[in-house]
Amino acid sequence: MTQRGRTQTEMLRPVNDANAPETAVPSGLSRVSSLFVDIGVRERPFLILLLFMFFVAGVSYDKPALAAWVGFAFAGYSAVANDSIQTIGTFIASNRNQRWWVLWLFIGGIFLLTVGYSWAAFDGDVSYRRLMSKGFDQSPTSFSFLQIAAPLFLMVLTRLRMPVSTTFLLLSSFATSTNGVAQVLTKSLAGYGVAFVSSIVLYAAIAHPMQRWTQSIPHPGWRIGQWITSGLLWSVWLMQDAANIAVYLPRSLSVIEFAAFSIVIFLGLGILFWMGGERVQEVVDEKSHVVDVRAATVIDLVYAVILYYFQFINNIPMSTTWVFIGLLGGRELAMAWRGTSTRTWQQAVGLLTRDLVYVSIGLLISLIIAFTVNEEFRRAFLF
Repeated sequence: MTQRGRTQTEMLRPVNDANAPETAVPSGLSRVSSLFVDIGVRERPFLILLLFMFFVAGVSYDKPALAAWVGFAFAGYSAVANDSIQTIGTFIASNRNQRWWVLWLFIGGIFLLTVGYSWAAFDGDVSYRRLMSKGFDQSPTSFSFLQIAAPLFLMVLTRLRMPVSTTFLLLSSFATSTNGVAQVLTKSLAGYGVAFVSSIVLYAAIAHPMQRWTQSIPHPGWRIGQWITSGLLWSVWLMQDAANIAVYLPRSLSVIEFAAFSIVIFLGLGILFWMGGERVQEVVDEKSHVVDVRAATVIDLVYAVILYYFQFINNIPMSTTWVFIGLLGGRELAMAWRGTSTRTWQQAVGLLTRDLVYVSIGLLISLIIAFTVNEEFRRAFLF
């Protein structure tokens, strides 16, 4: 049979070996298996490190003095890596041409000043009294395996580019009352609503002027302004979210304990900047026009104002992730509506919905962990 006379099916078979078996079409199960194998190969160093950390959590959780610092170290990196998209995500995205260590020293220096002030002003508390609110004011005296391992699940979700709420994931398993978690949820949802509506109103008004501004070379003053607003935002964010990291530790830290707390987070920030942001950084990078320094400055300023407002309502912790998702979602919708986005209205809605689903998954996982390890939760739900 000539080449031209062969059917399409026959042309897919080997020409030189007439007895060779036909190549089977991979089944759905085999394709899924291949996908997991590919992921395992690509993520081998991360998976090995993750297994080692689960092992460390397993051998340390029943030794409270050691477990507190192991949990803190895990929480320190995982919380900052996931929540970095909210505060320093736009800073990283718009400063790709800067040396990573310059960005690290700037952000790290602000971290030391911010938590240092709280430690000095509030009798050793680095959370700006967030952990003094009802339901979180008692330092843990014993730990379960899942409480120590909770930050590791956050690392996995971060690796999957999921912007989850570290507040719910890390704080809920330590709450001594369900009322405390309910107050955190209420405040967080209010933050989402305020950010979403404010962002839509603001960007509907400035979408076209911003589009004109970003078509020209930015004035050098914008770079200075962005560094100032990024530093302000990072400081205000720490006032809210330092509680998520310090929840494992005594509510009042000694000088040595504070030094250890500060050094661990400072070095973790260095790793984060050296990496150029964790995988979840893509949640920022995929949004419209965030790389431009002028757009990044506006985002950081609006976010800082909203967090600053909630800072003085009460000392109840809140999820800054929900606020940030609301801010970016409202911005994307407003820009699509005004025709200045890189996406259609439908695509903007899809992006907003996906981010909302991700943070909702994080909330669900947080509640499952809290239900598993927290007797107060089980008592409240079952009785």
